[in-house]
Amino acid sequence: MSSTTNNNVLSVNELQTVFINDGKEFEAVKKVSFDIPKGSTIGIVGESGSGKSVTSLSIMRLIPSPPGYIKSGTVDYTSKDGKSQDILAITESEMCTLRGNAISMIFQEPMSSLNPTQRCGKQVAEAILIHNNVTKAEAKAQVIALFEKVQLPDPERIYRSYPHEMSGGQIQRVMIAMAVSNHPEVLIADEPTTALDVTVQKEIIKLLSEIKSEYNTSTIFISHDLGVIKEIADYVIVMYKGDIVEQGTAHDLFYNPKHAYTKGLIACRPPMDKRMHRLPTISDFMNRVDDEQSQNDFVTSLIEPIADYNSRIIELESEPEILRVENLSTYYTAKTNFFGRPTAYTKAVDDISFTMKKGETLGLVGESGSGKSTLGKTILRLIPPTAGKVFFENQDVFGLDKESMRMLRRDYQIIFQDPFSSLNPRMRIGAAIQEPMKVHGLHSNDAVRKEKVIDLLEKVGLEPDFYDRYPHQFSGGQRQRICIARTLSMNPKFIICDESVSALDVSVQAQILNLLKDLKDEFDLSYIFISHDLSVVKFISDRIMVMQSGKIVEMNDTESILNNPQQQYTKDLLDAVM
Repeated sequence: MSSTTNNNVLSVNELQTVFINDGKEFEAVKKVSFDIPKGSTIGIVGESGSGKSVTSLSIMRLIPSPPGYIKSGTVDYTSKDGKSQDILAITESEMCTLRGNAISMIFQEPMSSLNPTQRCGKQVAEAILIHNNVTKAEAKAQVIALFEKVQLPDPERIYRSYPHEMSGGQIQRVMIAMAVSNHPEVLIADEPTTALDVTVQKEIIKLLSEIKSEYNTSTIFISHDLGVIKEIADYVIVMYKGDIVEQGTAHDLFYNPKHAYTKGLIACRPPMDKRMHRLPTISDFMNRVDDEQSQNDFVTSLIEPIADYNSRIIELESEPEILRVENLSTYYTAKTNFFGRPTAYTKAVDDISFTMKKGETLGLVGESGSGKSTLGKTILRLIPPTAGKVFFENQDVFGLDKESMRMLRRDYQIIFQDPFSSLNPRMRIGAAIQEPMKVHGLHSNDAVRKEKVIDLLEKVGLEPDFYDRYPHQFSGGQRQRICIARTLSMNPKFIICDESVSALDVSVQAQILNLLKDLKDEFDLSYIFISHDLSVVKFISDRIMVMQSGKIVEMNDTESILNNPQQQYTKDLLDAVM
């Protein structure tokens, strides 16, 4: 440990992190170097598997060993008193003193980051009690204040709640509260706004900016959302296959990108100011040697004329009805009396009715906790309804017996929000994708099913040799693509996509959105597309339904909703888009 006078709170030098798989060494981070000046925010962007999260986990010394380890490099941390130490060289006991205190982290997947057997408030209070000399009552008061700061509804109730009793967005906000509870000098935020709707996302960005100003906190902000990075970062690092390919100020990087990969990242984000019939992808830029004008012309060629969109909406009106929802309600028990009988209810879905046409994509938007996911799961009979009916191709879904419902599942599928909890950690992903085919007797034998799985892996942008790997060997975005492949294995007619691209960086998101559109056209699929990202909803949806507090507040074709919203709530959602 030695004194230093530099202005960097962290200096990463020649960091190299590798993983061993089947006796082969895979270099996930390839000797990267960068500095984090005190009080600054560094944005790290790149595709899924580019090394973003592995870099942050290496800094925190949280690389799972085996199969991974930090092979070389240093991470020099300079504390407030000017003392410097190499984080990679100190003991685990010394690292525990820093971790969660001076250096804290918001993890990518909130559902797998909290203990499911402990109440949320207790878990956050524990982080405060470990590093501070306060009483349990004082810790609780601090937690309640933090929950209010991160816009959690009814903080006292959330304090007493278990993770499974909250939405994905609410759980992520609990994680953010835990990470900032000890006012860290360095905050590593790995996709901290991924599960959040746009209004709360804006509040979280504002909160992190306030923390930065108030405590001079330095932040490493990892995100696939370039709009968020543009809003919050002072300096941006672009990673590709474990390397840094470009870095510079946020202004220079967004308005004058040099590397083809950076240009591709920026171009493949769905725009709000125009409709695209297809999104450009990273490969479109990496494989092109055109000049800048030719690249611009290529992107322009992908724009969908508004007349084509209007014609499609008119054509949909003549299509047969595939889904009809009548007066659907789903209530949860909020309070019980001494005898365990309900005395109050939370109306997650409150008397909702709508219809969908065959081949239609209906976008479903609203804030976290508005009832979007509950509506989707109730439609699929994964959650029992309180009242109402759902008809799929004129079949009464709630009236089907067990065997009839099992048969319907082939046509009637969902892609869940959280990929990690959707996969069996002990099952290889090839077997996980193949399992639904076996259950429903699809294809003649296992050899044919394996060929189908490999084809699906390639369709969603994964390598065939991933077939025998386990879920923990993939990044969050890769796991989501595995879940999409598993859903597609049934050749369904109707899919509910519950935040199915929210865990993906913009480049992979573009590939998946293009894929979903291609599959829709090829197999005449119908989607309900649940998302907090209005730019994604604009790209993929024919119509949009806006939910607030369990009710539909507005429903119309996509262009009418986005260009001429009638409700103030819808206007607020649009105003929050970055």
